[in-house]
Amino acid sequence: MCEFVSWAILKLHQPRGGKVAIMSGCCNNDCSLERLRERQRGTLRIVLAINALMFLVIVAAAHYARSSSLLADSLDNFGDALTYGLSLYAVSRGAAIKARVALFKGALILLAALVVAAQIVYRLLVPSVPVFELMGMFSLLGLAANSICLFLLWRHRREDVNMSSVWECSRNDITANISVFVAAGAVWFTGSGWPDIVVALGLTWFLMRSAIRVITSAMAELRSAA
Repeated sequence: MCEFVSWAILKLHQPRGGKVAIMSGCCNNDCSLERLRERQRGTLRIVLAINALMFLVIVAAAHYARSSSLLADSLDNFGDALTYGLSLYAVSRGAAIKARVALFKGALILLAALVVAAQIVYRLLVPSVPVFELMGMFSLLGLAANSICLFLLWRHRREDVNMSSVWECSRNDITANISVFVAAGAVWFTGSGWPDIVVALGLTWFLMRSAIRVITSAMAELRSAA
């Protein structure tokens, strides 16, 4: 009898068409999406803090070392810090908002490339030999920090356009760090500032190419979301 009453109560409270199961499934999907977003936020907070700190450290080192390539490296960290802050804002937003944020991130990368290009012109007009010891030391410090960021962002690299552009920025950092370290060795070997300028030119081209790729991807996402 008790079993029959329990069965009757369950049937009375169950909506037609089995919607209880559907609602449960929707809840599971929403919870899964929120967990994904929370993981993204946690990762972005960590890499934001790392890049903000590395910008302050490396921009000071670039000033004392008189190095254009190290300046490019520091501006890359600054752009990434802004990028990660914007990405935190975009985590729980829709596809169109994420695409607009990615578009802005592409513009930031392009701006960093133009700043480095201006610094190169200045170094050509006012030649100097960079302090290769500082270049090598701080490029390795940046490489260690950015390797941690790259490791943390690896699992998020294909989740959406927002995290994909973040991954792109982090990968650029590794290339920049290695390039500056190579430039430091070349400055030491030649006793000239030209290796620093050549590497800075290469980083400028690399940043511009990355900016175009991020902007193109964001524009395509905006068109599909429209």
